[in-house]
Amino acid sequence: MNRTDRLYALVEELRAISPRCRSARELAVRFDVSKRTIERDIAALQASGVPIYAEPGRRGGYCLDKTMSLPPLNFTPAEAVAIAVALGRAGGQPFARHARSALRKVVAAMPAPDGERARELAARVRLLDPEPQEGARADPVPPDAVARAIEDALLRRQVLRISYTDRKGEPTSRDIEPAVFIGGVGGYWYLVGWCRLRDDVRVFRLDRIAAAEPTGERCPERPPERFVTDLPDVVVRNPDLG
Repeated sequence: MNRTDRLYALVEELRAISPRCRSARELAVRFDVSKRTIERDIAALQASGVPIYAEPGRRGGYCLDKTMSLPPLNFTPAEAVAIAVALGRAGGQPFARHARSALRKVVAAMPAPDGERARELAARVRLLDPEPQEGARADPVPPDAVARAIEDALLRRQVLRISYTDRKGEPTSRDIEPAVFIGGVGGYWYLVGWCRLRDDVRVFRLDRIAAAEPTGERCPERPPERFVTDLPDVVVRNPDLG
């Protein structure tokens, strides 16, 4: 076991038995190293801010204050991108720099395949920065079941069957290949995809989608850039995953 793995394992060992303690000798036996090595490791963890303290006495040892730490958190790719989107929409809010730093730590702690999936998903979200509009409305959202179906289809790259009402109030049912989320203009979010009914790229406002269901059919490979080349004159950016 290398030192990095041992430091992580030390924290988990102390977390598992907290509020009880482990002596340096017990930890040395547990990790097959010297007592002095354990003492150096504990000192390094304390210096980095891990809330480990020494309890004196015959039954003393090292303890971890559970109230000052969190167990490992496993974020899904969708959760990481959701955080990135929220930060991207927040603009120049106070502590924005610290929030982005926290997000980078989240992504760095994710397993490599999940981190890669998060980056691929982030490439399918576009945030638009138009000129500020007076009286901009709060983001209208589709029903929860519709939102979940759209997100699931985009994550799994599946064809989506939707019931859609256009701006003229005319309803249609169509199969689409979801490609990119776009948000920011007038408080609305849009889904851009290949519409099989029109055999062309189409843009669908999310709050006008009355029903949505993934068909299970895999979408053909179409790069996200193909769907955003003709966007209006606005600044387009992806959520920043660091």
